[in-house]
Amino acid sequence: MTDSIDDNNGFEDIEEPSFAELFESYDSKIGQELSDGDMVEGEIISIGEARVYVDTGTKSDGVVEKAELVDENGEFLFKAGDIVKLYVVSSSESGIVLSKALSGAGKANMLEDASQSRTPVEGKVTEVIKGGFSVDILGKRAFCPVSQMDVKYIENQEEYIGDSFHFLITRFEEGGRNIVVSRRDLLNEEIEEQRKLFFDKVKEGDTVPGVVTKLMSYGAFIELTPGVEGMAHISELSWSHLEKPEEVVQPGDSVNVKLLKIESSQESKTLKISLSMKQTSLNPWDSLENSFKTGDQVTGKVVRLTSFGAFVEIAPGVDGLVHISEMSHTKRVLRSEDVVQKDEMVQVVIKSIDMDSKRISLSIKDALGDPWTGISTKYELNSIVQGILEKKEQFGLFINLEPGVTGLMPASNIKSAADSSDFEKLKPGDSVSIMIQAVDEDLRRITFTSPDQKEGDNWKQFANSKKSQSLGTMGDLLKQAMEKKK
Repeated sequence: MTDSIDDNNGFEDIEEPSFAELFESYDSKIGQELSDGDMVEGEIISIGEARVYVDTGTKSDGVVEKAELVDENGEFLFKAGDIVKLYVVSSSESGIVLSKALSGAGKANMLEDASQSRTPVEGKVTEVIKGGFSVDILGKRAFCPVSQMDVKYIENQEEYIGDSFHFLITRFEEGGRNIVVSRRDLLNEEIEEQRKLFFDKVKEGDTVPGVVTKLMSYGAFIELTPGVEGMAHISELSWSHLEKPEEVVQPGDSVNVKLLKIESSQESKTLKISLSMKQTSLNPWDSLENSFKTGDQVTGKVVRLTSFGAFVEIAPGVDGLVHISEMSHTKRVLRSEDVVQKDEMVQVVIKSIDMDSKRISLSIKDALGDPWTGISTKYELNSIVQGILEKKEQFGLFINLEPGVTGLMPASNIKSAADSSDFEKLKPGDSVSIMIQAVDEDLRRITFTSPDQKEGDNWKQFANSKKSQSLGTMGDLLKQAMEKKK
């Protein structure tokens, strides 16, 4: 006994259109014929290397050159299934040729119809004339006002001569002897189409290319696609602190930007688009711990001066504060601009890094070194050195040995000097020879005396020193005798 096999070979019944239905569908298109110049809104069936095939709604599909459907940057904007608006250039049994505008393939007698149906036509700019341009359209001379040639201001009309564009016929009179055309209206329509395509494929957070169009003190305006422009605030142009946008971009620069926010304004019926250039790259603070550590000595640029110090950029987008107290070992700093200037390159030492609050403390004086370090080795006792008188006081003379190292020659040492009158005649800025009498590195003090101290005074000081020691010894002996009597 054999198993029975159904007529469908095991497959379920699939409802398919009948021959009658297919014929009816085909027959319905037979009566729909297209004439040259007709406008077609059809669905893209397929996209080839050089041509695009479109459903014309008739029994014949249409074909358009792929190059006609690219934007000004040469980018093809469509995909299968998109609806496109085109015009019939020619139709025959072999197929329907479509185009975005009537061109040389059309006929001159179609121009009047094109003006009534607002069908784009192709024309070549032949010369500049008063108020605009002379344009050749299918052998007819037409006039395009300068204001209607482009959506932007035209600085040099000569640049358009010899180029071919698509135009709309805005006036057709006297059998074609008076033809006025506009490219601006057509550009605005194309721009609106490109705007829709752009917003269909992007969203907030996306990174897109753009071109800088204009710079203002507060930021840069960037064109994302024809008719779509956004603004990157100066704080979003770079991780570094900027005074003006020109420091990082110029008009005409191609840049990548992040779409931060897209807002629609009901009042002006426009879109406000906020952009960021810096957010297309990593935040330098994210890798800071791998680049710097406390104690590092680095070179930085002074980017801002304040009453309490200076901010120094040690890497793009990373700056730290040099407090006014960390600017100099050698002098008391009252104003940061007395030590550094904006845009100056300086050496700094990293004192601390706070990743949570994104703060870095820096020191200029630590980078220069403390002049008192090792001072007792550098200036030995009884050595004779050269110094500059800084200031005269009743109690002595302040004499500078080197930047940040100043000592005192007491009045008593001046009086005991063999040439005391020479010291009394000194003025601030004068050079003087002195002898190192004492050095205290911890207290940051140096005491000077005269290299030629009076011999009598030296013996007197020595005797007084011995006398004190002797009295001290006799006192000790008397004290011991008194204790024995007890």
